[in-house]
Amino acid sequence: MDLKSICNDVCVIAKRTGEFISQESGSFDIGDARLKGKHDFVSYVDIEAEKKLSAELSAILPQAGFIAEEGTNKKGQGTLNWIIDPLDGTTNFMHGAPVFSISIALEHDDEILLGVILDVPSGELFHAYREGGAWLNGKRIQVSGAKTLDDSLIATGFPYKDYERLDSYLSCLEFFIRKTHGVRRMGSAAIDLAWLACGRYDGFFEYGLNRWDVAAGIIIINEAGGMVSDFSGHRKNIDGSEIVAANGKIFKAFRREVEKYMKQA
Repeated sequence: MDLKSICNDVCVIAKRTGEFISQESGSFDIGDARLKGKHDFVSYVDIEAEKKLSAELSAILPQAGFIAEEGTNKKGQGTLNWIIDPLDGTTNFMHGAPVFSISIALEHDDEILLGVILDVPSGELFHAYREGGAWLNGKRIQVSGAKTLDDSLIATGFPYKDYERLDSYLSCLEFFIRKTHGVRRMGSAAIDLAWLACGRYDGFFEYGLNRWDVAAGIIIINEAGGMVSDFSGHRKNIDGSEIVAANGKIFKAFRREVEKYMKQA
């Protein structure tokens, strides 16, 4: 399988779908969105973008199945699957906040082979494939060189469905607010992970996400020299329910602090 060629094709597909999302953002009416769950929205833009992605990705690899946010879930021949989020940051999109993205990954036997993240408003395109490095708009990227938590900028996402661990999360958040250069919350986990991969952030943690939120970002970070695990340090089969990511210099200390607070819940 020529991962470089496939990844290049996926980048083109992401750009085309991004153009559709950009066009719709100018005329989108917040009343056109509906709730999937508390604080969890879906719009016709999510659904149409997923249809476009699914059709074009199927043309590349007809044998591959899909694991997708808006319902395009089907098993392929064997264990090859696309994992896609057609619009990560729907709430931002609805309100006109220019932070939302497309996230596409290809997985085989629980191993992520490639990932593409398009920051739709800015046009920044991040991609990586196994053993091929990580790239932003055609230029090689790597994680930051921050050596300590004190010198780090951290990103996170606020809980929006599971509030049972909210107190523990807030204690963890307070620790990092006091300890680091600061904490940022963008509203698109895919962009958070992409920004970590290119060195803008030094660490990221969140819970309550899904595979389509994190799959592309995981391989982009790994190929950029970073590390990703769940709160307990397991680095395989990360499904988004717990995720910690950082550059290699602070990862151990960063994950240890996240686990200390979040495992109290």
